[in-house]
Amino acid sequence: MFFIIGLVVVFGAVIGGYLMEGGSIATLVHPLPAEGLIIFGAGVGSFLAANPMNLIKRVAADIAKPLKGSPYTKAVYMEVLMMQYEVYVNIKKGGLLALEQDVNDPHNSAIFKKYPTFTHNHHAMDFFCDSMKLLINGSAKMDEIDMVMDAELDVHHAENAAPGTAMSTMADAFPAFGIVACVMGVVITMGFLDQPPNIIGAKVGAALVGTFLGILLAYGVFQPLAKNIDAVNAVEAFYFNCIRSGLTSFGNGAAPITAVEFARRNIPSTERPGSGELEEVVRQIKPR
Repeated sequence: MFFIIGLVVVFGAVIGGYLMEGGSIATLVHPLPAEGLIIFGAGVGSFLAANPMNLIKRVAADIAKPLKGSPYTKAVYMEVLMMQYEVYVNIKKGGLLALEQDVNDPHNSAIFKKYPTFTHNHHAMDFFCDSMKLLINGSAKMDEIDMVMDAELDVHHAENAAPGTAMSTMADAFPAFGIVACVMGVVITMGFLDQPPNIIGAKVGAALVGTFLGILLAYGVFQPLAKNIDAVNAVEAFYFNCIRSGLTSFGNGAAPITAVEFARRNIPSTERPGSGELEEVVRQIKPR
């Protein structure tokens, strides 16, 4: 929502200032189709040439994220804390093997089915269940499991940062393509030097629209879009660190309520449930 408001402010300020100085909308709009084709087409073409298909698909999927905002709300964090507590309290009661079937087949688990936002987040569910398998099977020590989770998070965060970086690189190219459009306009103008000054002036003005449009698209639209995508994707790190902290704390011997308290401390302050609020909710969860 604020992304749209920001774009309205940008274009409103630019066009409004232009009109206040006596500018004509017709003069500005007339060359836009051709200049826009050159600049936007070249920018998108360079983006396609520079990035592999899997990254192009990720960018396409992430473009709408600034409109939706972060999916990691307080309710989502509370759910993952409740899920962790229920898993840990069942392990305390029945031992590690009591959860073996649940982590091997989480989609059919009676525990995980209670927490739909977690089960629909396939990356998070795989991250938690794969790490729990190492703990349950005893195939790795807790510090080794923590190292594996840390390495997986590094990869995941690098993948999340790639779409914003690719978008930012494309935005950086728009001013240069604006200059290309301007130079092409000047070349065209050279063919009209025998015409009256008003004709030559119109051609020069049309050429300069290319520089204007390239800079406006870069710093008024696509750089903010890239930054917003980065910000939304970066929030996911808190969610994964919440899972990691709770699991490592429990694996190192903490009680279930203590483990989820460690997990809670990794949640951003704007979305973090209070400790009393969390304790009141998880105390209602009974082991099966």
